[in-house]
Amino acid sequence: MHASAKSTSPDNPFAKRKSHLEFYELLTKSILRGATYLILFVTASIFIHIFIKGAPVIFQSKAPFINTKFLTELPETLHILQDKQGKIYETDPKGSDIIKKELGSNLRQEKTMSYSGGGILGPIVGTVLLVVGCMIVALFLGISSAIYLSEYAKPGRFIEMVRLAILNLSGVPSVVFGLFGLGMFVLTAPVITSVPHERSLLVIPLGFSNLSFQGWDTSVLSGAFTLAFVILPVIITASEECLRAVPQGFRETSLALGATRWQTIWRSVLPFAMPGILTSSILGIARAAGETAPIMFTAALAFKDKLPWQGQSGFNGVFTESVQALPYHIYTLAARIPKNEYSERAQYGSVFVFLVLVMSLAMASVLLRKKLRAKYQW
Repeated sequence: MHASAKSTSPDNPFAKRKSHLEFYELLTKSILRGATYLILFVTASIFIHIFIKGAPVIFQSKAPFINTKFLTELPETLHILQDKQGKIYETDPKGSDIIKKELGSNLRQEKTMSYSGGGILGPIVGTVLLVVGCMIVALFLGISSAIYLSEYAKPGRFIEMVRLAILNLSGVPSVVFGLFGLGMFVLTAPVITSVPHERSLLVIPLGFSNLSFQGWDTSVLSGAFTLAFVILPVIITASEECLRAVPQGFRETSLALGATRWQTIWRSVLPFAMPGILTSSILGIARAAGETAPIMFTAALAFKDKLPWQGQSGFNGVFTESVQALPYHIYTLAARIPKNEYSERAQYGSVFVFLVLVMSLAMASVLLRKKLRAKYQW
């Protein structure tokens, strides 16, 4: 009797009851997990593809195991010569003349591949200058704006409209920023000069010179300011949220000890918000370095046979020179040069170096953020 009663006893009343909601919960969890893994798979596939195609261009089996020529020379036209025995020669324009003279009538054919020879030193230097200049301008303007909106501005309809305008600015296409930079910085920005340009919109005499609104031409300065405006919305929004996250007690304690509002922000608020601000700068670096349309109008050239400091002004004119940049160089190789094994090699090698460069800049920001977080804990 006892065994029979035990076998027919009801289920545990405290056990979790199964329902159709558990099925939907499991389905939702599976969909979210699948979406996450899909993103990881696509990202990994891109990195692996670039590594497989680009690494052989950068690394080699013989010492020094790195293709230093590709990293230390300027881009140039690649000449492909073939003799009647089928032997192929790859050389630069100067070497082409020497080889043709040596081969004489034994030369079968010659082909030229624009931008597929030499290296990418010019685009690397130009990209670094543009990104560094962009981050200096964007961080100064972005953090300044965030401090005002968070610490000084009184809540109201006007401030809300300003915040809405900043958010809308992040949705503007990059080509529009390029046209804005062309009109604002290349053609209109003020310059102190004794001889104003004919196209100057306005000339204000200063006694010793003139303030001429004639623009900065296509230069690193124009490109850096244009890229800064591209990433300003991200930096302003993220910086303001980081400043708001600092406990209000920090401000009240500092003010109670007699500090001014600015001393409180500088000593008690900004240091603790800086790690989060650097996070936004990482996102800004990635976007600024990869933009092509803005620099096409303001800074970049498809080809240049000199580095920025090799111009007439030397190192003093680095930021007034037009430059090559890796995004525009890659675009030129991919879209304007007939696709072949030589242009593809230069293209993937440039992409590989570009990816390493962006990751290095981002990693530097991550390490700096980690150091600041360890120093300012609350």
